Amino acid sequence: MAWNSIVSFNESSPFYFFSVVSGCSVALGAAIARRLTSPKPRIVPSASPATEPSPGVPKRSGNPAPPGMYAPPRGDVRIAVISDLNSQYGSTTYEPEVIKAVELIPQWEPDLVLCSGDMVAGQYPSLTEPEIKAMWEGFDRNVAAPLRAAKLPYGFTLGNHDASSARGLSGNFLFQTERDLAAAYWRDPSHPTGLNFIDRGDFPFYYSFQQGDVFFLTWDATGNIVDPQQIEWAEQSLASAVAQNAKVRIVVGHLPLYAITYGREFPGEYLDRAEELRALMEKYRVHTYISGHDHAYYPAHKGKLELLNMGILGSGVRQLLNGNSPLMKAMTIIDIKTDSDTVNYTTYNMRSLKVIELAELPRLIATPTGQIYRLDVNESDLTEAEKALKFIPTY
Repeated sequence: MAWNSIVSFNESSPFYFFSVVSGCSVALGAAIARRLTSPKPRIVPSASPATEPSPGVPKRSGNPAPPGMYAPPRGDVRIAVISDLNSQYGSTTYEPEVIKAVELIPQWEPDLVLCSGDMVAGQYPSLTEPEIKAMWEGFDRNVAAPLRAAKLPYGFTLGNHDASSARGLSGNFLFQTERDLAAAYWRDPSHPTGLNFIDRGDFPFYYSFQQGDVFFLTWDATGNIVDPQQIEWAEQSLASAVAQNAKVRIVVGHLPLYAITYGREFPGEYLDRAEELRALMEKYRVHTYISGHDHAYYPAHKGKLELLNMGILGSGVRQLLNGNSPLMKAMTIIDIKTDSDTVNYTTYNMRSLKVIELAELPRLIATPTGQIYRLDVNESDLTEAEKALKFIPTY
């Protein structure tokens, strides 16, 4: 795993855990520069893009950043990444770090804002339709509308608190109303994303789009199972000429492939068939899988795939399974340089507004399904004690 350079570089309210049969409830360091690694489906990608009206292209400058904060070198494509924005169930307001991030994001002048899920605070059986609608209105007022006003395209994957895919014994979605209302919000023409859609798929649950020379695919990982029909669609999409001709391919889903925090180490809190999903992404040279849900920042890799475990901005920061890293709320700026095939990550602690150093994070995490390594650590770098480190269940 070749490196070009290294420049430098979770809160605790309970979240609802719900698991019935096939569903359940279901953090990015400063300026890491790294070489890019390189049956007929029932759903097939669209033949042509479906472009949504663009919010416009704001003026770009050299290496922009909010005053007093580290300014990373700008890439050909810049992405501001946020995740897990929600507070307590039914909340229509947001934590100060969410408001601060939305205020600061335009000052980095990103080409795209990307969210890895949990924009509202659902997945609670007693929430009424008016209460769910009020949550999306709160999201629009506090997050989406300010970003639209800044003329910033907004890509996202849905989270379990937005539109859980948990199913009951009959196979029906347990949170069908939440899924319906999430779809209604995102399909409303008054809520444009500004994305250049390649395939709308079943937007907003799964779809693909392109930003510059970067191809994005988002799938419905609001539960622990990505259904086979959707995996077939994802393979067709990743194999397409549009995806393969892009300089970089990124997949976004809410649940991670591997658990990284306490309280998320239980089966059902991470994706089933993770090795098969990783193999699929590696086959089509996906650079990074971006996820949320675990409420802690940890940039890692497994095989040829990078794993960007997003930090949280809302409530409920969690402790990593290994080490004694401080609890941090975080967001990341990704800079992709297509001419030199490098991807740079710059992650900020949103309480101190300082860059998070890789050295603040454990060198590896022993997950329930195997070890994953910090982005700058290879298996050959491990001590014998580190190689022997195993996950120890607390249940």
